[in-house]
Amino acid sequence: MIKDPNTYKLLTPGPLTTSLPVRLEMLVDRCTWDDDYKDITQFVRRTLLDIAHVSGDEYTTILMQGSGTFGVESVLSSVAGGKDTFLIPVNGAYSERMCQMLSRYGIAYVREDFAWNERVDAARLEALLARHPEVTALSIVHNETTSGLINDLESVSEVVRRYKLLFIVDAMSSFGAVEIDMKALGIDFLISSANKCIQGVPGFSFIIARLEALKATEGNARTVSLDLHDQYKTMEANKGKWRFTSPTHVVAAFAEALREFEAQGGVLERGSRYARINRKLREGLQALGFEPYVCEAFQGPVITTFLYPEGRTLDFKHMHAWLKDHDYVIYPGKLTDRDTFRIGNIGEIYEEDADRIIALFTEYVKEFVK
Repeated sequence: MIKDPNTYKLLTPGPLTTSLPVRLEMLVDRCTWDDDYKDITQFVRRTLLDIAHVSGDEYTTILMQGSGTFGVESVLSSVAGGKDTFLIPVNGAYSERMCQMLSRYGIAYVREDFAWNERVDAARLEALLARHPEVTALSIVHNETTSGLINDLESVSEVVRRYKLLFIVDAMSSFGAVEIDMKALGIDFLISSANKCIQGVPGFSFIIARLEALKATEGNARTVSLDLHDQYKTMEANKGKWRFTSPTHVVAAFAEALREFEAQGGVLERGSRYARINRKLREGLQALGFEPYVCEAFQGPVITTFLYPEGRTLDFKHMHAWLKDHDYVIYPGKLTDRDTFRIGNIGEIYEEDADRIIALFTEYVKEFVK
């Protein structure tokens, strides 16, 4: 039996703590042209379609080198034609990043800003669309890792349908933990990453695309390496071969993570575990004076943002180091107007970990928060 070399667990939104079998897959070196490796890629592509409740007749999966941000940029820079205008609802750092990408490429867009602890309001989007008939596509972040807030895709999808828009969803921190039926919601492009709720390691993102919408983008790409349509064509023509050098170790680890995901009950079981732990952490820390930034009704299941205790002194760097010494690593806040920190609960984190974390925070507050 191999001893797990990890000395602490990550309470972060990805990278996250992975299982030992997932990491062991990375001990084997594989050739990108080898049929066995291409078979692994094809298994990953097929299995992701199943999780999204769609079939290969109408949808496909494209794997893209790089982090989740690379996947988002690949879609935005490849999908937009010369006459397209995007609508971006902004309520976090990752929807803000979409606007940065569109600006960099000179792609037209309209943004609608919401508070970062406020859900996207479909009625406001509809009112804006009535004033902006030039809008042809809507791109939204489902679960903002900035705060932990989860937006309501169903209400937004109804607006998208009424206005016949292309629908792009950044499902980075929700895919695998929240049921997403792409066809039922009318999603044309869904983006996520290997190191999130499927519990793989960082190294590639993936895009699940409606084939008709994807094929219509041919020739639109503004980059070579992030050309989504060309990546799709190569993977199809060569039965799993990537265009450029792929992260072979990461892909093999992700295939093992998918097998574990299915064996453990898929989205329903994983999402339920995350939600139970998230609720326990939220309630436990709230009792110690750490108020959640997002209200319970808008809270997603994977990460929570906590405000510093009002009227008390907290040194985040000291707290981070102290918790790491006690086997857990937390995340700094990503807000600009409030002092916050974040606790993720995805990966190999279980209810006994939540109990231990609450006990550690109880000890820390008593000793160091004045």
